[in-house]
Amino acid sequence: MHTLSILLNTAAQAATETAKNLNTQVSTSLTPADIFEKGGVMMYPLVILSIIALYIFGERYFAIARARKFDNNMMNEIKQKIKAQEFNDALLICETSNTPMGRMIAKGIRRMGRPLSDVQTAIENVGNLEISKLEKGLPVLASVSGGAPMIGFLGTVMGMIQAFYEMSSAKNVDISNLAGGIYTAMSTTAGGLLVGILAYFAYNILVARVDKTVAIMEHTSTEFMDILHEPTKK
Repeated sequence: MHTLSILLNTAAQAATETAKNLNTQVSTSLTPADIFEKGGVMMYPLVILSIIALYIFGERYFAIARARKFDNNMMNEIKQKIKAQEFNDALLICETSNTPMGRMIAKGIRRMGRPLSDVQTAIENVGNLEISKLEKGLPVLASVSGGAPMIGFLGTVMGMIQAFYEMSSAKNVDISNLAGGIYTAMSTTAGGLLVGILAYFAYNILVARVDKTVAIMEHTSTEFMDILHEPTKK
């Protein structure tokens, strides 16, 4: 019985020590702030790139949303005004909409009376300008999605160089000499991939929204040209 009691006490002490070790491991778990701090100087460009990507995504997302506010009701009103030859009222509707579609139709109304090919060319020119405005900032966002992982990999190389330099300079080679450099290397890699992945998804979301807006612009210009063709069919 005495031996059994000793074994039980030993097991209890071992369990207590294990629990303490687990608690210590949990309390020393890494936080994003720790990873950023240990990532070194290459983490600062990644932070700047992430801010740029976030700004471009937010600004373009809401700008594209505003550009798509031209609805069928506005087009029907413009159609009625044109048929009634109330061109100034039709222009006013286009200008107050403050959308790419409105500016395209306004250009077409101002060209009315000229050959239809000239009207269509003027509308297409305005449309191309509006598309370039919608795509503003997207090349920068694409560059962030590709450049951020490269910066992260550069930090990885610098961290490994630091690790091997410390090992070559140390009198007694220890795993701790290598750990700091690897820590820095892995931190910058993770940061670069995170920023790059988020920027990549943001870029594709904006491209999809721009494509949908362009499709609406094409449909609107076609509908306007159909209005101009109607009198010649009678």
